[in-house]
Amino acid sequence: MKKFVLLCLISLSSFLIIGCSANVNENAQEYSEVTIEEAYEIYKNKEMVILDVRTPQEYNEGHIPGSILIPLQELESRLGELDKNEKYLIVCRSGNRSAQASELLVANGFKNISHMQGGMLEWKYDIEKG
Repeated sequence: MKKFVLLCLISLSSFLIIGCSANVNENAQEYSEVTIEEAYEIYKNKEMVILDVRTPQEYNEGHIPGSILIPLQELESRLGELDKNEKYLIVCRSGNRSAQASELLVANGFKNISHMQGGMLEWKYDIEKG
């Protein structure tokens, strides 16, 4: 009887450990976060396509030169315009929308996604208007 109880406990423990591990892995973030300084180096060295997910009005008030605009609310319907093999740096005003956009892109098969922490509120480098 003791062996049976011990076997049940071991089986239950294994089940719980495997179950918990699977949940952690399911929710794992699959994009990277970069600082403003790292984003500037990416911009300067043209290492990634910079995707701005703010509104057109926000974009026109000032954006990173060479960035492309696809507002977050349009992103899902415009995924076909993007190359899944390209490297993207996602930018917004404060970092919230870029994180949402990064999650959306990863969920749709994009592998090389980074989002800029702090957003354009923290960006202290070159900007372009219009």
